[in-house]
Amino acid sequence: MPKALRFHALGGPEVLRFEDLPTRKPAEGEVLIAVEAVGLNRAESMYYHGEYFEQPSLPSGIGYEAVGRVVAVGPDGDPSMIGTRVGTIPGYSMNRYPVLAEEAVVPIDVLAAVPDSYSVEDGAAVWMQYATAYGALVPFGGVGPGDPVLITAASSSVGLAAIQIVRAQGGISIATTRTSAKKAELLALGADYVIVTEEEDLVTRVHEITDGQGVRIAFDSVGGEMMNAVGAATATGGV
Repeated sequence: MPKALRFHALGGPEVLRFEDLPTRKPAEGEVLIAVEAVGLNRAESMYYHGEYFEQPSLPSGIGYEAVGRVVAVGPDGDPSMIGTRVGTIPGYSMNRYPVLAEEAVVPIDVLAAVPDSYSVEDGAAVWMQYATAYGALVPFGGVGPGDPVLITAASSSVGLAAIQIVRAQGGISIATTRTSAKKAELLALGADYVIVTEEEDLVTRVHEITDGQGVRIAFDSVGGEMMNAVGAATATGGV
């Protein structure tokens, strides 16, 4: 039987254990994939600690991101999918569809093709940061051409994704980093401006860049003491 990572009580990593589970047949709207690689995110840690927005139904599996090949489809599925290489896009229930296992049943509408030019590791690690940044910046923030967007912790995976999404939407990214060591890299990766917070005043520099208006969108993945400065750098009516 295929193995799956599961837990029977909330807690730290010590509650996780591998268990043998029978293969589940996919129902309508589902496929079964043979998992080749998985991604690990903060979401999984929060989930087994009981701190995620979705509470686990115990015993529970775990995992959002996986790459593998389709080995079976549901009764309404397309048999030509069998053998194709796919990845899962986070945004579904970990309770119903955990993927940290040798086999996983997932909804067909969360799959994306993973080209053979990608390693399985890259394919399993690419989605979470983009889904996180995209949801905040596009459907919620409505970033569009010319919009100045402040991105804190810009060298993090979510920050780098945010820079690329803002650029794709035609916005102006103002990235922050604590030291100058990563400034050149952030500019090379598409940031329009980089503020080194240990050397420059964040609010003053943002107002210089935006002609005193402040940013329309602040994408802050840090919180804490920086929130006051982020708020002061945001325009009236901004998000």
